[in-house]
Amino acid sequence: MVRLNRVALSDPMRFGINTFLYTSPFTDKEVKLFKRFKKWGFDTVEIAVESPDHIHPALVKKAAEKAGIQIGAVCAAMGPGRDFRGSVKDQQTAMVYLMALIDQAVALNSPRVIGPIYSVVGLTGAHDEKTKAHHFKLVVKNLKKLARYAEQRKIELCIEPLNRFETDFLNTVEQGLKLIKAVGSNYVKLHLDTFHMNIEEKNQAAAILKVGKHLGHFHACGTDRGIPGEDSLDWKPIVAALKKVGYRGDVVIESFTPDVKVIARAAAIWRTIVARKDDIPVKGLKNLHRFFGRTK
Repeated sequence: MVRLNRVALSDPMRFGINTFLYTSPFTDKEVKLFKRFKKWGFDTVEIAVESPDHIHPALVKKAAEKAGIQIGAVCAAMGPGRDFRGSVKDQQTAMVYLMALIDQAVALNSPRVIGPIYSVVGLTGAHDEKTKAHHFKLVVKNLKKLARYAEQRKIELCIEPLNRFETDFLNTVEQGLKLIKAVGSNYVKLHLDTFHMNIEEKNQAAAILKVGKHLGHFHACGTDRGIPGEDSLDWKPIVAALKKVGYRGDVVIESFTPDVKVIARAAAIWRTIVARKDDIPVKGLKNLHRFFGRTK
């Protein structure tokens, strides 16, 4: 399949923002956000598509082009009923949804679909080893099928480990590497997030180095889900690790506030973390420029 004007996966590192900070669900009318994001200095926007029928890709793509911003990723929302380790019905529902996101990524000229594309967010439990092995087998089987579909369309799948309070399936880099090795596709990589790694990894820089060439996407989040760079996280070794492994993908600010109530509940945002919501992207981007030694 030949596709023109694709954003090359080897393009220089870019800074992006996830739409969950401002809206849920993202629909056609939210394309008005693109101009604001571009004005602030973002290179890319990461669109959270909670249901494929919420957007008309051609319209969204045109709006992004007009604003001069790239659609860096389509972010999956793994809600109830979308579960590769669940019932046959839930597995099928997840497959249909994720294949639709891949098709929309093609139409949006976005190179990747990202997120916890293995199970419903919020499913946790102390499963025995036999159940864990069964869950792993189911997820691998479904991801292999999804990967074949993505490969045919030249779309990368970036799988995100979450913290222990949001999933019991995939929490660490070590688990993530085991999963993508079992899937065995060059189009399946890991998506790391500093918020989740702050909980699950003993050393974030070491975790990044361990992932190495398998790193496909990166979220820059404050340890309190607030402004990246105005928290307890030491960015110097993280930036050094990203540069050492040759990461040239997007570095995306993904934060949440109580204003977007559906996402606030899912992410356990029970209080106002930052007085002015716009400070999260504006100050956060300024900090990222400083950390990475980049000028606008």
